[in-house]
Amino acid sequence: MFGKGTTPMLFAHGFGCAQQMWRYIWPAFEEEYKIILFDYVGSGQSDISAYNPERYANLNGYAEDVLDICRALELRDIIFVGHSVSSMIGVLASIKEPNFFQKIIMIGPSPRYVNDQEYTGGFERSDIEELLTTMERNYIGWANFLAPAIMKNPDSPELGQELTESFCSTDPVIARQFAEVTFLSDNRRDLHKVRHPSLIMQCSDDMVAPAEVGNYLSDHLPKSSLVLMSATGHCPHMSAPEETVRLMKEYLEAPALT
Repeated sequence: MFGKGTTPMLFAHGFGCAQQMWRYIWPAFEEEYKIILFDYVGSGQSDISAYNPERYANLNGYAEDVLDICRALELRDIIFVGHSVSSMIGVLASIKEPNFFQKIIMIGPSPRYVNDQEYTGGFERSDIEELLTTMERNYIGWANFLAPAIMKNPDSPELGQELTESFCSTDPVIARQFAEVTFLSDNRRDLHKVRHPSLIMQCSDDMVAPAEVGNYLSDHLPKSSLVLMSATGHCPHMSAPEETVRLMKEYLEAPALT
């Protein structure tokens, strides 16, 4: 925990990522906020021995990790910044212990990745099953194929390479379970329970969370604001940090929704 401000800003990374991927974002906020970075168990520099398959059998285990951090650091009224699946992890945590939270910023969020009747999540169930099977058979090959597609921005191939290396540095067994929990989760029924204002940052041309998902969240998440980013791909905090910071600051400095 560091920074010169008093309001905590907790950054939660997405699947296959780690806290260092926020390095282009948090420096813009350290003068006014208290910055908290962490790695989920099995990611980054975390202690893999702390992994418990039962605890992490669904997103509630990860939400409990967020709450554990809040308790350990005695945080209140945090600005929660979640990338991808961490957006819904933050939602679950805020529902369970609302006093820890002030606002939620979601980057590339999705309450459900699988298409369902009139809902467009971006993937068919068979797509996810094939993805999980490929992870089991050839994890390194899967990472080398999928990471650049998720990142997009072919003009900056080093970003796709960094995401590939991050995927490959994650324990394959843990990554496989986290992927299943992520891509087969359905948090649509939780959205109406959220009490806090939230910002939905919807990327352009995002294969993981298409535009329909952002619109769905905007329609079903109380006190939410939706912004469509110029940034393409699923990781604008890496590929378009200036736009990401600008939109975050505009939201945080705007009058609060009532």
